[in-house]
Amino acid sequence: MHAAYEHFKEGGWGMWPILFWSILTIGIIVERSIYLFGASINKDVFLATMQKCILAGDVAKAVKMCSAANAPLARIVQAGLVKVNRPDEEVQAAMDEAALRELPRLSKNTPYLGLLANLAMLSGLLGTVTGLIMAFGSVSGESIDPSQKARVLAAGISEAMNCTAFGLAVAIIALIGFAILNGKTQHLEDDINEASVMVLNLVVTNRQKVNVAAVGQAAA
Repeated sequence: MHAAYEHFKEGGWGMWPILFWSILTIGIIVERSIYLFGASINKDVFLATMQKCILAGDVAKAVKMCSAANAPLARIVQAGLVKVNRPDEEVQAAMDEAALRELPRLSKNTPYLGLLANLAMLSGLLGTVTGLIMAFGSVSGESIDPSQKARVLAAGISEAMNCTAFGLAVAIIALIGFAILNGKTQHLEDDINEASVMVLNLVVTNRQKVNVAAVGQAAA
């Protein structure tokens, strides 16, 4: 940590904007990781359970299991199941409406990681260029003692290279985080699309069983 702090000081003012981008990057990666991995459920087990309940006509149990799962996929399926007494079009519309609420939450903030990666690299490049300009400008000045020119030049180049290294490190972290989180988001969206279509087909093809069960629940 001490060595990192020394490199940070040697990087000059250009390190501060990069540090700001790094804090935002880490914050987004942590927040998105908690949400996305917390929103995951075993799709195959969930669909097998839904199939079993719907084929048995026990829609109430399926709805309760969706509530207990507390995941985007389960909430979308639940939105369709609570409309099971309505026509197929209304069941589909209810699931589509729920999907329009849930899907944007999955991809929220993740695209910013690509922007932060670019900002970190550009900030590092800016710090590099300004460091070199200051270094060569100082060396070219007549007021500088010739014996000190090598030291001044080395200090300026060190500042420039530290900015480059720090900016690249933050950019790499942001891009890796973006790739992982974007892949996870796509996987969840694919699961949602598959599950919603499968449950809708189960409801449509087993409409008689579902309606009989629903009527029985209403009478109870």
